[in-house]
Amino acid sequence: MATESLLKTSKQTKYISYRNILYHRFFVGLLLFIVLSLVFTVLFNVLTGSSPRTDFHEPVNLDATSLAVLQLRTDLPKAESRLANCTYWDCFNVYRCGRGGHDKITIYIYPLKDYQTEDGGSISQFSKEFYVMLDTIRHSKYYTPVPEEACLLVPSIDTLNQNSFSSGYVSRALQTLEYWNNGENHLIFNMLPGRAPNYESVVNLNTGKAIIAGGSFDTWSFRYGFDISIPVYSHIAEKIDSSQPKQKNYMIISTQLNIPQDSLEVLQNIASSSNDLLLLDRCKTYSGGIDYTKRCEYTTGRIFDYPEILKEGMFCLVIRSARLTQAVLMDVLASQCIPIVIADSVIMPFNSHVDWNKLSLFVPEDNVKNLLKIVHSVSNERKGELYWQLRWAYDRYFASIEKITLTTLEIINEKLFPLAARMYEEWNMPEHLYGPVNPLFLPVTAAKSPGFTAVILTYDRVESLFTLVKKLVKTPSLAKILVVWNHQKKQPPPSSEWPVINKPLKVIRTKENKLSNRFFPYDEIETECQLTIDDDIVMLTPDELEFGFDVWREFPDRIVGFPSRLHVWDNVTNSWRYHSEWTNQISMVLTGAAFHHKIWSWYYTYKMPGEIRQWVDEHFNCEDIAMNFLVANVTRKPPIKVTPRKKFKCPECTNTEMLSADARHMSQRSACVDRFAAVYGRMALQAVEFRADPLQYRESGAGVPHVYPDIGAL
Repeated sequence: MATESLLKTSKQTKYISYRNILYHRFFVGLLLFIVLSLVFTVLFNVLTGSSPRTDFHEPVNLDATSLAVLQLRTDLPKAESRLANCTYWDCFNVYRCGRGGHDKITIYIYPLKDYQTEDGGSISQFSKEFYVMLDTIRHSKYYTPVPEEACLLVPSIDTLNQNSFSSGYVSRALQTLEYWNNGENHLIFNMLPGRAPNYESVVNLNTGKAIIAGGSFDTWSFRYGFDISIPVYSHIAEKIDSSQPKQKNYMIISTQLNIPQDSLEVLQNIASSSNDLLLLDRCKTYSGGIDYTKRCEYTTGRIFDYPEILKEGMFCLVIRSARLTQAVLMDVLASQCIPIVIADSVIMPFNSHVDWNKLSLFVPEDNVKNLLKIVHSVSNERKGELYWQLRWAYDRYFASIEKITLTTLEIINEKLFPLAARMYEEWNMPEHLYGPVNPLFLPVTAAKSPGFTAVILTYDRVESLFTLVKKLVKTPSLAKILVVWNHQKKQPPPSSEWPVINKPLKVIRTKENKLSNRFFPYDEIETECQLTIDDDIVMLTPDELEFGFDVWREFPDRIVGFPSRLHVWDNVTNSWRYHSEWTNQISMVLTGAAFHHKIWSWYYTYKMPGEIRQWVDEHFNCEDIAMNFLVANVTRKPPIKVTPRKKFKCPECTNTEMLSADARHMSQRSACVDRFAAVYGRMALQAVEFRADPLQYRESGAGVPHVYPDIGAL
């Protein structure tokens, strides 16, 4: 029996061993098969040249000398007529947009072709202005050579001047475009619509659903929110320099040649009875032609050079004529003469974004007889505002074909991506005239429920840091504590050593020891209000902090803090000086403990002049002064000081630990004030005599419980 059992065990062992060998060979063979298959596949692709196909699209060549010829027969179908009512909802496919980014359109230009009539003539004259427009698009940030990725498509057929192309043949040419699709997502440029004698206010062309960027729109033909009104380009305006005479010699000048007879008669009556209107018309020549470089006075026949005479007028007339919008408007703006527009139904260029009331006057057509009375009612201050505004607006939006084209594209981009749009102030209020724009549009009193986030800048004072944390959590409106650990060589304390608190706390380690780290816009700051506080400011009571937050809610665009400082002018050194003595005036509050909106941290990091931030980081001082300068420069408002406390006192800290104990501290801060004022080009700080105290601060024995009973003394 033992022998049989031994033989049986031996056979079983051999079977198991043999089975293991089979499994091993199977998996080795399978692995080898996979490897060989991969090698074979790679070799096959290399040898057969089979590689992923990549489509390459060359940018449009606007300087091509030999173009593909496309002859258009009269029996070819035309594009559909222009739809009278179009919006981005029903005439535009927004799903084509967004491939250039979440805030940028992409534009494709069709390749140039030589479109010809049946007898070989050209259907359109290719003008220099249209070439510049296409070239501007070609080199703009919006251009794409890939039609499938385009949000907008621009035909390379010149339609700027109605008299320079055949409407019927161009309508047929548009229909032949590969991606036309009844004009959807297409952009057509036109400056001079209509022909004599009707002079329609919109281009006479079958454009279907295409967007029209055109001049001379009126309120009947303009599709609001869809079309773009552009100026009628003037080659004269682009040659006018920016020089100005020492004084304006004429109150009102009219140089327009095509004024309707009824309006002209009214102006002639005014010019005959008043010297305030210089009425000019064409000059008679021996040949009977018109010299467009000369103008003759209506009453005396004196000859003036055009457009030079425009510079001598304070106001210049732009009057409705056969075409609603006139090229003279650009001549007037370029000459820095305030336009008086007399055209009731006109759609002004870029009307959706440019506020023409800030750079021109509008007089109803039936009130021209009161022109002088209206002009004399304009104050000198208003004249100055109009004058400086039109200079800025012309240089920014109208000074060249390139600027007109780019402004058109920017407006379309903002219509399609409204979240990326600039505010009204950025389009119409230049900073050098109006100052910076306050970015905060908050309620009169900010909501209290979200509370505030305390941002503590610390280095290695762990004991005072823990003390501060314990005190902060007693403030009812505290939402979160954010500790900015500014020591790169030392680890922050482990979580087991931190105080046990009932509010969220997070530690952020910085990469470099900089004072500016306290004003970085950390994502962890979720509340609107931010309390910036040093790790050694342990003397503030919860009532003081709560009251400071309540005051900030009433002044959410300002810095609200405790100890205050002042800037003064030193007549001895002819420089600004930092003043820390106790005075009734203040112009700064120390951000060692101050409430401010979190957007100012973003401004400090990304919008404040880099020279100031670099100075702060190099000298390890003055970040609080920099923040006060920044907020005052944008808001033109002083900070708010709260409670009577005028200084910070740290009983746990020795003087050797305090940064402000350095003997050079005050001189450095005076240097900061003077330097920052130079960087901003003016003294941005605003001085004020104001302090916010609780209503019951000085009351005692009234029997009414104090809302903030624990307000610290001086």
